[in-house]
Amino acid sequence: MRIAVINETSAADRNADIMAALEGRGHTIINAGMVKNGAKPELTYIHTGLMSAILLNLGRVDFVVGGCGTGQGFLNSAMQYPGVFCGHIVNSLDAWLFAQINGGNCISLALNQGYGWAADVNLRFIFDRLFSVESGAGYPAHRKESQQQSRQLLADISRMAHQPLAGIVAALPDSVLRPVLEYPGFRELLDVPAIQDGELRSAFQQRM
Repeated sequence: MRIAVINETSAADRNADIMAALEGRGHTIINAGMVKNGAKPELTYIHTGLMSAILLNLGRVDFVVGGCGTGQGFLNSAMQYPGVFCGHIVNSLDAWLFAQINGGNCISLALNQGYGWAADVNLRFIFDRLFSVESGAGYPAHRKESQQQSRQLLADISRMAHQPLAGIVAALPDSVLRPVLEYPGFRELLDVPAIQDGELRSAFQQRM
């Protein structure tokens, strides 16, 4: 699995903890957000939510680990975009249930609120459980079919409720899009010439 870690400015100091907790699990980890305080341009949860949506919709990554001080801002930012299914994860039980029941492709962590003694251990426990079960398998077992139907319906609703990403990219103000496009390494991840959707490729080219 290709996993993007996307930290915003208030949680930049937690990046090393997240990377360490993901280490040795056999996944490809892409450290796409702020790796330390003071990096420029500065990314807020507004920017990291957009970054997550772009990478997921383009298929550049399969999963995003994000968050912010409380986890609420990033969650709400990421969920404004099509194809993003994000859960607010505080502990390992949250992670275990979210993976099985909701089958999401993004999690939002609280990286300042309550982030105290043994918080780095809690991160490891979260990832232990998040990746220990089949995504979308359903829990409990007798609810499997119903939950899988709901998960598919949610994906359909997301497509109906959002305009295509090309239109979003074209309409976003520079204050939101420019820091994302100008963040070191993000254009390489984006790889605009390789985008198969011609309309989306054109939208990015016009904003570069």
